[in-house]
Amino acid sequence: MGEHHIRNRGDRIRSDQRRRGAAAGRDGRPGNCSGGVGTRETTSRPPAAQAPRISLEATKGRSAKQWPKPPRCRVITIANQKGGVGKTTTSVNLAASLAMHDLQVLVVDLDPQGNASTALGVDHHADIPSIYEVLIEDRPMKDIVVAAPEVPNLYCAPATLNLAGAEIELVSKVARESRLRRALEGYDIGRFDYVLIDCPPSLGLLTVNALVGAEELLIPIQCEYYALEGLGQLLRTVELVKSHLNPKLEVSTILLTMYDARTRLAAQVAEEVRGHFGDVVLKTVIPRSVRVSEAPSYGQSVMTYDPGSSGALAYGDAAFEMACRGAEKTE
Repeated sequence: MGEHHIRNRGDRIRSDQRRRGAAAGRDGRPGNCSGGVGTRETTSRPPAAQAPRISLEATKGRSAKQWPKPPRCRVITIANQKGGVGKTTTSVNLAASLAMHDLQVLVVDLDPQGNASTALGVDHHADIPSIYEVLIEDRPMKDIVVAAPEVPNLYCAPATLNLAGAEIELVSKVARESRLRRALEGYDIGRFDYVLIDCPPSLGLLTVNALVGAEELLIPIQCEYYALEGLGQLLRTVELVKSHLNPKLEVSTILLTMYDARTRLAAQVAEEVRGHFGDVVLKTVIPRSVRVSEAPSYGQSVMTYDPGSSGALAYGDAAFEMACRGAEKTE
């Protein structure tokens, strides 16, 4: 099933939504990035100094047994060229949740906006050594990787605004599509259990580098009107990368984000995505959450900002499910 099939499914969702018209509006208030999921979140935010400890206790309390460790480092790219689907939010919160359960995690920020670096509380102003120097100037990864201050076991390769020009500068470089992979191979990623690569909302050379450098692809899909728009193009790019640059790459995980249980549309999009991609889609869905939106402004993931919120609990479940699936595949 290719891009045409996906586009037809998306058109069917949109036409059905138009037929419902006012009925859909009455079913639930229009969703927005600061909206809740059906019930208001009233959990008060813990003091910043207490947040990591409280979060660790809350998440570990929900899963008493130790989370499975992969036999070797899993390198996972998180990509979708559609903006606003939760790529960065997913990257930092999955990373924080895994790290809180004694897994060593590295987040590689490949987005020039540097939002993943911000959410992890890592400095990324212009003078900071960043992933730009690694890709363009062949600087070793060990020179730029820093520990995230809020969460033990969590590290970040930050991005700066210099990365905005990397797409053009990479064009003239030798092996321009595989520079990130070579940098990771030259770094001791074996000491990590997970490397999560956060991508910009495009299919340019930065995203291609991420696809070439990973063995797994996680696609966040927003449970909204244009959810499947352009997904066929991403999958076609994945096939091209597999054919010519990285035969090990596979779409291992799809995560449904921004789910609003008050609307029929969210359930319909989720059903269509599960019908098309099957077991690749995680059972856990990420709801709309005020706390998820607020956390980055405090330089934190939602896992430390408000561990009892619906968003934190959902990302904890998604991370555990992803960890278990990875362990099952290697058995």
